[in-house]
Amino acid sequence: MNSSERRSALALASIMSLRMLGLFMVLPLFSLYAQQLKGATPALIGLSLGIYGLTQAFFQIPFGIWSDKVGRKHVITLGLIIFVLGSLLAACAHTIEGMMMGRALQGVGAVGSTIMALLADLTRENQRTKAMAIIGMTIGVSFSLAMLLGPLLNPWIHVNGIFVLAAGMGVLAIFILYKMVAEPTHHIHLDLEQHSFLMVLKMPELIRLNSGIFILHMIFTASFVVIPIGLQNNGISENHQWIVYLPTLIFAFICTAFCIITAEKTHRLKLFFLSAIFILGCAELFFGLFSTHIPAAAFSLFLFFTGFSILEAFLPSFISKTAPPARKGTALGIYSCSQFLGIFAGGLFGGWLYGMLGPTAVYLFCTLLTILWATIAFGVKNP
Repeated sequence: MNSSERRSALALASIMSLRMLGLFMVLPLFSLYAQQLKGATPALIGLSLGIYGLTQAFFQIPFGIWSDKVGRKHVITLGLIIFVLGSLLAACAHTIEGMMMGRALQGVGAVGSTIMALLADLTRENQRTKAMAIIGMTIGVSFSLAMLLGPLLNPWIHVNGIFVLAAGMGVLAIFILYKMVAEPTHHIHLDLEQHSFLMVLKMPELIRLNSGIFILHMIFTASFVVIPIGLQNNGISENHQWIVYLPTLIFAFICTAFCIITAEKTHRLKLFFLSAIFILGCAELFFGLFSTHIPAAAFSLFLFFTGFSILEAFLPSFISKTAPPARKGTALGIYSCSQFLGIFAGGLFGGWLYGMLGPTAVYLFCTLLTILWATIAFGVKNP
């Protein structure tokens, strides 16, 4: 990559990272905070947690198409402004309905696909995979940082302050966009014709992978409806839960890196992919059986973060290697929509199950989802 490409990739990765931090920092705190809001029920808490996934999925492709017509930077700026407004609305919310509106508005600023398109405009084809990998790694690091920063900042600024901080990150992202990102000289148009869309949508191999990202984020969001509550019930307050997250994330990161490197070197991506689904299933089963014991809960979290991180790294790689070269834009658009719909479904079903049957039912439901996923994924081809 030349200096211009590196600068653009790092700047756009920073924008994506700031936005993801703003969304994810509240994740380990949200279900505990939302219980204090007027009108809160477990089902509405879960819906509020995941609703940004629904609006993200709905607006992702339209924003991408619009950016072809009016310019990438204009669309990204508008999306970030909407994200800022949604964050401020969530910060001011005193009712669960207000929180739901704020979270939904955060998701409306769905600029992920447009950022990817701008990065494609600013990089040569033979350097594009490296640039996309930078953004992918940044999102992974952002997730880990968010899981730690949320509980660490909570004693000082509380959850509503974290939402205000998220709004500030959105403003900083706009500043970076205009100060550090070059103007594209051409557009690589998103391939979103109806015929192309339907063709990619019906490809059996891509159906398996899109089902996988949907299930993965459904499990992830449903689990975080109940994990913070479970830790609090074990005597770990929301301000001290980072003590559990920090070591589990560090060990999970080490194991994830080892597995990814080994899988690539030995060309056994499918074996490690299926093993990660098994690890995730074991984590959910252990949560369900031993959630009242802190050491067992910590071990379950380690398995959870390890399985999730491996799968989150493998799935985009599988998609990019499996999709027809002329249809990768369409394939990644459908993939992103599946991901965000999974977030919405996880919050919806996680909250409903928790309210009806308790936390164990959520964990067992997620365990069953991993079994279903393993059945679907067994036919995935080794890239």
